[in-house]
Amino acid sequence: MDIRNVLRTMSEGSGVSGHEDSVADIISEACPWADEIRRDALGNLIMFKKGTGAKPRPKIMLAAHMDEIGLILTKIEDDGFARFSTIGGFDQRVLVAQEVLIHGTKTVPGVIGAKPPHVQEPEERTKSVPLDEMFIDCGYTSKEAAEVHLSVGDLVTLRRSCLDLQGQFMAGKAMDDRASVAAVLECFQHLANMSHTADIYAVATVQEEVGLRGAITSAYGIMPDLAIAIDVTFGDMPGLADSETIKLGGGPGIGVGPHVHPQLFTALSKTAKEWNIPFSVDPSPSPGGTDTFAIQVARAGVPTILLSIPLRYMHTPVETLTYSDVAAAGRLMAVFTASVEAEFVEGLLCY
Repeated sequence: MDIRNVLRTMSEGSGVSGHEDSVADIISEACPWADEIRRDALGNLIMFKKGTGAKPRPKIMLAAHMDEIGLILTKIEDDGFARFSTIGGFDQRVLVAQEVLIHGTKTVPGVIGAKPPHVQEPEERTKSVPLDEMFIDCGYTSKEAAEVHLSVGDLVTLRRSCLDLQGQFMAGKAMDDRASVAAVLECFQHLANMSHTADIYAVATVQEEVGLRGAITSAYGIMPDLAIAIDVTFGDMPGLADSETIKLGGGPGIGVGPHVHPQLFTALSKTAKEWNIPFSVDPSPSPGGTDTFAIQVARAGVPTILLSIPLRYMHTPVETLTYSDVAAAGRLMAVFTASVEAEFVEGLLCY
């Protein structure tokens, strides 16, 4: 299976935080290597691969969130224009002139408009357009909008096709964090031809963008012995210092910081070197914005580590990466999880 094509489909799909079902369907259909696939009460997609060791087997959790930032309708004006707010941390500077899809009882296309520069006050021309001055234009009158059942509370996603750039570079929406879901699928594809002692639970988590909620509940239910969270980080680009970024094409970042168990950092780095998998060390002094934190403090605590895929233009419609980094992250997770034995897990109980 070409998982790069799966990533393209996920990127173009719809799955705003709290409404990830359609993306979960894509992921489920793209994972024939799992022994069991289920969804929990919150909507997390849990893909289970049984280990070969004697019971009780170590339990490893892989977590990558499948939700995306989006918009929500807050008012339908008398003239048919729709006002909206954001779900998750959109860079509102990029919203004007975007094509969108409104997901009501039917999917309706529209565009985001605002006052043109010709009629703006001079001071307005040097500032980004405030959210409350934007609107969605579907071409409907108020009567027509009512007839197609546009309603306050309808979710909105950007209408964006995934774009292939040079080499393995790709650009599109929701690469944060569906690129990491693709890495998990790459991992499972490798594991299909490998023997592993541990039971592996790969979770496409929900509602990360609005508070890590899926990671909290899934980690509580699985009770893993160790966990790898996979997310994106800032890729190299003009205007950012090398110390703030990871170079695209150089493999994933292996996190180090208060959210990372030191023995996991040592083991994962050693594994990458032994298997000639490129990686960068990714200092992360404040890990509260990823699933890592939520898993780390689940129940009585879980030894965790963060793998990061470098990404340019985060939280915009043109998030850009190179697929080689996704593939490298998947391969690293596979060879590492295949090496985990009960003795290693027992050694994590003390530093």
